[in-house]
Amino acid sequence: MKKIITLLFFTFILVSCSEQDSTPLQLNSGEYMNELHKKNSGKIAFMNDWIAFDNFKQKDFVSQLPLNNNSEFNIRMFLDKTLTYYLSELEPSLPTRELCNKGNFQLTFFVDNKHVYQYNLQTGAGSCDYKNSATVYGIPLVNKNNPDHWGRFLWLKFMKKGGGQQALSSDVHKFKIEVRAYIEHEQFKVGDIIAQGEVRLIIKKQEVDEEQIAVQPIAKTQKWTISKDSYNKELIRKLNTKIAQNYFKNITSITVIKHGELLIEEYFNGANRNSLHDMRSVGKTMASTMMGIAINDGYIKDDKQTLKDFYDLKSYQNHSKRKEQVTLKSLLTMSSGFDATDMNPDSAGNEENMYPTSDWVKFALDLPMDNNKTLGNNWDYFTAGAVVLGDILNKTVPGGLDKYADSELLKPLGINQYKWQYTPTNVANTAGGFQMNALDNARWGQLYIDNGIFNGQQIIPKSWVKKSLTKHVAIPKRENEYYGYLLWNKIYNVNDQQIESYYASGNGGNKIMIFKDIGVVIVITATAYSQPYAHFQSDEIIGNYLLLAILKP
Repeated sequence: MKKIITLLFFTFILVSCSEQDSTPLQLNSGEYMNELHKKNSGKIAFMNDWIAFDNFKQKDFVSQLPLNNNSEFNIRMFLDKTLTYYLSELEPSLPTRELCNKGNFQLTFFVDNKHVYQYNLQTGAGSCDYKNSATVYGIPLVNKNNPDHWGRFLWLKFMKKGGGQQALSSDVHKFKIEVRAYIEHEQFKVGDIIAQGEVRLIIKKQEVDEEQIAVQPIAKTQKWTISKDSYNKELIRKLNTKIAQNYFKNITSITVIKHGELLIEEYFNGANRNSLHDMRSVGKTMASTMMGIAINDGYIKDDKQTLKDFYDLKSYQNHSKRKEQVTLKSLLTMSSGFDATDMNPDSAGNEENMYPTSDWVKFALDLPMDNNKTLGNNWDYFTAGAVVLGDILNKTVPGGLDKYADSELLKPLGINQYKWQYTPTNVANTAGGFQMNALDNARWGQLYIDNGIFNGQQIIPKSWVKKSLTKHVAIPKRENEYYGYLLWNKIYNVNDQQIESYYASGNGGNKIMIFKDIGVVIVITATAYSQPYAHFQSDEIIGNYLLLAILKP
């Protein structure tokens, strides 16, 4: 009953919003809220503690603020007119709701008079009624009481993706924000500055002690020989400092294997060598690994087999000849042509729509095909497709996927401590969530360096390793990035040296990096789940610290 009431409530909200969005909205130029607003129109005020608008005074326009990892940071923007009014100046012919759908604020950040970051706020941020009435905006950038505001995500993108953390190093910096209106109709247009503000930020870094900074000693382990190779320990000390200061957030472990030996092993935030890490979509790669083993064992013919070989597709919705032609290879390379993507929250095939259902395979196979996609050519991240691969394995290998993986992969690697998640139909979940400790994740990655061989035993066929580490499909909107068999591919530029990687990647910034050309495996585990900075900080750790420490000892 509770679920029904909740569903009815959200249905009501959706219908109400739909009806509201369909009604005409008269353009409103807005008004001054009080004398302080009128006097300070076009200005941005900066605050640590949140000050409600009714309590905001002229003295609250401060010229400097302290800022550290625990500080709150907020701004208040005073406008002369509403956002829709400024948008109408750019596109006078558009009705008000159309202005809202096609435009929003553009924010530009400067540090010490240098342009650092610019962001066009998504058009869906803020309701149209608010855009057409508000002339004062309170924007929490770092605020524990309002963590879901678009301002928080803007600040995180600036700090982690836009270079803000590097620019706002310890010391005092002049920080400036400029705000304009932008709209994209027949062409992209940006208006004049409608608000701006400047403040001196006094950056205070968190104090850390030697124990937090020191390179952690590696205890003996039967699973790895400890490397005697040199590396730049000072860079690792700097990395440990950044993690202790919360510059890099929610990192739980870092492991580096070089030429098959354990070189670096570091743990943070309560994790240790025995911790099982939920690395989310890193677990997708398990479907690829096990598919290669199952094909070699003869339980599956090859990766050219199609969905119709495993399912009666006519019993699912949206049956078509194109769906019958979907191959295992296209599912492995995220190029199966389904009308689905995890990159768009509005896609019917988005993984978030799958999780509440009672049968994830049915969810996937009920989806229609996308006539604009070419099978095997158009990449689109599709978690439900990885679930289908796991289900195919589960129904074809002896004992089910989990038991088969244990006997054919995990036990041969000496891996005894691990944890599966399961789908609602009790199949080992290849959407993600497979858990192992850091050293065992490194063992899995090392298997690809060693062409599938461990202790003289061919665990993954060499031909499958080669297929897995092949650039099968280009990833759209990412220059020189590709996709293998449920493995990503990219190049790191370190001191003018290009280093190619294939890697498993999961929500939170989790990575198993395979640098075959230099014989290095890097494992990063983290719990920065659904944070916009998660993958950017992992890339920074890998490119600016770990690879550099290895290559320039």
